[in-house]
Amino acid sequence: MKMRALMHLCVALAVLFSIVQCSGQKGHVPHPRPQTIGNGDGHRHGHDHNHDHGHGHGHGHGHGHFHSHGKGHDHHVNGSLMIFQENLNFAFHLYKHISALPDSQSKNVFFSPLSVSVALAALSLGARGKTHQQLFEGLGFNGTDITAEEVNQAFQHIHQDLNKKTDVDLLLGNALFIDKKFKPLPEFLESMKLYYQSEGFNTDFSNVEQAMEQINKYVEKKTKGKITKLVEEVDPLTVMYLINYIYFKGKWEIPFDPKNTKEDQFHVDDKTTVPVQMMYEEDKFHIFHDEEISTHVLQLHYNESVSMMLVLPEKGLQGLEEVVSKNHLKKWITSVRKRTYRVYVPKLSLKTSYLLKEILSGMGITEIFKNSANLTGISEGNLVVSKVIHKATLDMDEAGTTATAVTGIEFIMYSARFPVPVPVLKFDRPFMVFVLNRETRSILFMGKIVNPAEK
Repeated sequence: MKMRALMHLCVALAVLFSIVQCSGQKGHVPHPRPQTIGNGDGHRHGHDHNHDHGHGHGHGHGHGHFHSHGKGHDHHVNGSLMIFQENLNFAFHLYKHISALPDSQSKNVFFSPLSVSVALAALSLGARGKTHQQLFEGLGFNGTDITAEEVNQAFQHIHQDLNKKTDVDLLLGNALFIDKKFKPLPEFLESMKLYYQSEGFNTDFSNVEQAMEQINKYVEKKTKGKITKLVEEVDPLTVMYLINYIYFKGKWEIPFDPKNTKEDQFHVDDKTTVPVQMMYEEDKFHIFHDEEISTHVLQLHYNESVSMMLVLPEKGLQGLEEVVSKNHLKKWITSVRKRTYRVYVPKLSLKTSYLLKEILSGMGITEIFKNSANLTGISEGNLVVSKVIHKATLDMDEAGTTATAVTGIEFIMYSARFPVPVPVLKFDRPFMVFVLNRETRSILFMGKIVNPAEK
């Protein structure tokens, strides 16, 4: 029987909401100089990554609205938005499968559907036949309506859009760690660089410790120290690691005053309460009450492109999880309105780790893990994916942007307060969380907070 070479598909990400000031250049982090990967013809992958982000594309669209396309946008932008709307189904599908894990029933869940989508879409560059069809459909794309080229262009667009320099620190990127004896097809490497801005590194997987150190140091640098050990073991038969990372650090548009933070009780369930540090602020927040499913929605903005949405059900989290879909998310985003509220939100610091092989198989993506996998677009040899690893972190505290014109206007509007009771929205029981990018209409991160005291 012919030996199958192992290709590990790994997903790494970190999200950080921190009180610490950003240092260095916003939007980008220095990275190790990529090595040249030889393919016998002098092809160089990952060298000199000074990409011209966004040329030929208009990215100033859709501010403040997750759903509207606006006028005057070219076919490419609208095509990308359509593709990411389809991909929202994958996000909710993946959430439900992760939440259904025995270990996730009473635990926090946090992951990046965008990161997993990017990694699988990048893998699809080298997939053929049934293997490609499964990946394509598993990501929520209909092969009769959307071409592979359109999907790749959409992901190219989101890399360019998210990596633009803005007042939030947001990084999305990919890397290939390739064994020195393994020669991927030049076309695959070129497409990875073109569409997914991938870097490339020579790696000696026969030296397990050295290979792990090389990968982990890269991920640690890209996630600014938040994820230090993505890889904890390496099979010496491995020929390639595909890494996707996403890093986000944002400051609230309306910060919570640390002086207001007090210890409070969080009700994990009917029988369990845990002490938490509860943040508090009274201001004009974006709020909506969804009467159809008895749920309160709070949208907290970082800037005009990125926001966090906290979703608090009145009748328990399980009922919300059973019905929630992309249609609810679209409705909430277009329905939130500024209202004066007293808002209580617990401080959070958590880490999650998932092995996604069984989860993806349960979602119908099975061929990449079988000996029959057709990954001949990567290499003419026999390849099979052996692992899909996903790690995430979330830190959330009081920090926000310093006073701005918008915040100033809000204070001016409410400089004369009337003795009217101010409604309260208190996140003191399990709730869902989303981090959204409004320009690309994508979910950067999502999850549920069942126990904020759980690290």
